[in-house]
Amino acid sequence: MKILQWIYTAYAALLFVLLMLIFGLFIIIPLILSPRGGKISFIFIRLWASIWSFLVGIKYMVHGREYIDPKKAYIYIFNHRSFIDAPVIPMAIQQEVRAIGKKELSNIPLFGLIVSRVAVWVDRKSAASRKASVAILKDILKKGISIVVAPEGTRNDTKQTLLPFQKGAFRIAIETGTSIMPMAVIGSDHIMRRGSLLMKPGKVHIYFSNPIDPEQYSKEDGYINLANKCFNRLEAMILTHE
Repeated sequence: MKILQWIYTAYAALLFVLLMLIFGLFIIIPLILSPRGGKISFIFIRLWASIWSFLVGIKYMVHGREYIDPKKAYIYIFNHRSFIDAPVIPMAIQQEVRAIGKKELSNIPLFGLIVSRVAVWVDRKSAASRKASVAILKDILKKGISIVVAPEGTRNDTKQTLLPFQKGAFRIAIETGTSIMPMAVIGSDHIMRRGSLLMKPGKVHIYFSNPIDPEQYSKEDGYINLANKCFNRLEAMILTHE
């Protein structure tokens, strides 16, 4: 059985790279030609993710899209438990978005080059890098583009429902007046389990809820209460649907 899983994982990885080679230029070129090229790029990102997912037998079931106003920018927060969460983002979110990523991922050949156009890389060990990323994210939101953040700060490899939240996204929400959109990802860690590189086909459910308005929270220390509210909401969503 393990041999079959290794074969499947190798097939999925090779297919991922092949599709990246095919769609890479179509993702990069629109963003090079125009700052508004992101919408075109995201068509090809979704095409890349959907073809790969279909060919490897991964299905996505999205619930609660009616809570999303497609004309409004959000800060999407999600529970990060698997490397499979990466294709979940373009499959679940129909808007153009920018995501925060670990700086180490930018060093992966080809992948780093392509994804750098739609990601904000941050070195979480560097205060200067974190500060610079906050400024970039604020600018992105001002342009009406949503951002995606894993507020746990890293992949959750524990048995806890959620790791403690980093507070940066919630400061940004209050300072820019951007609503938080909780997004519970259920099942991705069954496709690629904690501590393993092996994959298997499966189904991922994504749940959205009512957005959380930061307007009532003060700019001084309200981000702590906002983070706590978002933590409780996302935890409840996960526990309800797991």
